[in-house]
Amino acid sequence: MKIRVGVGLGALSWGAGFEGFGDLVDDLERLRFDSLWLSERATGHAPDPLVGLAFAAGRTEKLKFGTSVQVLSGRNPALVAKEWASLDRLSNGRALPAFGLGVVDPREQQAFGIAREDRASWFDEALPLIRRFWTEDAVDHVGKHFTYEGLSIGPKPVQSPPDVWLGGQAPSELRRVGRLGDGWLPSFCTPDDAAAARPVVENAAADAGRLIDPEHFGALVIYVNSVEVPPMLAMLVNRRRPDLDPSAVIPTGHAALRAQLEAFIERGFSKLVVVPAGEPPSWTDELEALAQVLLPLQN
Repeated sequence: MKIRVGVGLGALSWGAGFEGFGDLVDDLERLRFDSLWLSERATGHAPDPLVGLAFAAGRTEKLKFGTSVQVLSGRNPALVAKEWASLDRLSNGRALPAFGLGVVDPREQQAFGIAREDRASWFDEALPLIRRFWTEDAVDHVGKHFTYEGLSIGPKPVQSPPDVWLGGQAPSELRRVGRLGDGWLPSFCTPDDAAAARPVVENAAADAGRLIDPEHFGALVIYVNSVEVPPMLAMLVNRRRPDLDPSAVIPTGHAALRAQLEAFIERGFSKLVVVPAGEPPSWTDELEALAQVLLPLQN
């Protein structure tokens, strides 16, 4: 099993200038982290993920790039396919597209111009179309949300096609991963949670006549550098899982973070993304410390 460790920035608010982002990207490449993951909040202060990833691609040669996640509902799949194919081509096959429905927030739904109740049907129609645009010369389609006649998108991506990662833990989300995804990257879950949910994904894939690569199961792990989980984060965890101690989902400190990753690995989860809950005083110091503790897990 090939273990890979990436770093995500979540929806951190970086202010207006995004100072230091280039240095952060350079450090990830220098230290040999596997990947960088940017989240999407249209109404937040983090950069647009694809713009940020394109910037990062131009500074690096080996670092991979993913979204955690890019909102698909409300977007035209033809244009999404064009953007990702372009990024994959320009980065020589380093794109890791990951899509989701978006957070349940009226401001976000307003920004994407889609009602909350329409997000799932939009997503389920759009994602297969994106794959078709990546692999077919001309796409014909008539559906609820989209109609295309002989539409071709170029350039095609280097990867043929790129693997698409999905998140989520609700039963409907797990079944969607099995039906439509190439990999599963959940967050805010324990290793036991992930192990218990994995068969739901695999069974849904089998029902759809599909097989997800056994090495395409991972986890996104938020951590803090403090003695205990801050109250705001603890409240967020308690809303989702009132039965859990927040530290079971959000490790406190690098040693606890490594132990959490080891527990995921023991359960067969190999693609791991760590996300600091807040901006550290020095990204270079933080990434160097993470590299020393976590990168020996890679093989």
